[in-house]
Amino acid sequence: MEDKKTTTEAKANDSNQGASATVAKDLYGEKKRGGGFQGGRGRGRGDRRDDKPKDEMEQRILEVARVTRVMAGGKRMNFRACVAIGDRKGSVGIGLGKGADVTMAVNKAVNRAKKDMVKVPTVKETIPHAITKKLGAALVMLKPAKTGRGVIAGGVTRIILELAGVKNVTSKALGSNNKINNARCTLEALRELRAPLVKEAKPATKEAKSAK
Repeated sequence: MEDKKTTTEAKANDSNQGASATVAKDLYGEKKRGGGFQGGRGRGRGDRRDDKPKDEMEQRILEVARVTRVMAGGKRMNFRACVAIGDRKGSVGIGLGKGADVTMAVNKAVNRAKKDMVKVPTVKETIPHAITKKLGAALVMLKPAKTGRGVIAGGVTRIILELAGVKNVTSKALGSNNKINNARCTLEALRELRAPLVKEAKPATKEAKSAK
């Protein structure tokens, strides 16, 4: 009987130790060979906290709407998100996504925006020339501005220009108050911008060389 009690107590102790080890692993992470844990609290001085490179793209939510779809058994509710992403260095894009929750819709929108990026040419932190773009009922006008004027825009147009890295510009949205249409129109206007041509220096002629 004593042997059975001893084995039972030993099993109980082993189970308690296993449970405590599992809790410690969840809280502090796995123990490393050289001491310390792989969790967030037990990192050594030489370990790097940011093992993965951060995403350089910055994202801003332009609009989140709740949409319903009439089905045979009733109404199905989803969320629609319009997201703009950019690196503030000339690249910008927008995407539209739908999902059962806001997080899923935003993730879909970001993935679609990454597939359709626009490279915006800039000259002295502004756009190279004025442009007016009409897309459906939306009408957007963009004009260059002097250094120090800032981004004179409102709504989604301001967000897209800031994410594109344009620091001085004047804009006006005409014709529509729909955020998605204005965002698409602004992106198409930036897509049609053309960088200025750089003239190559002409080779010196014989007469100019002789005059020198």
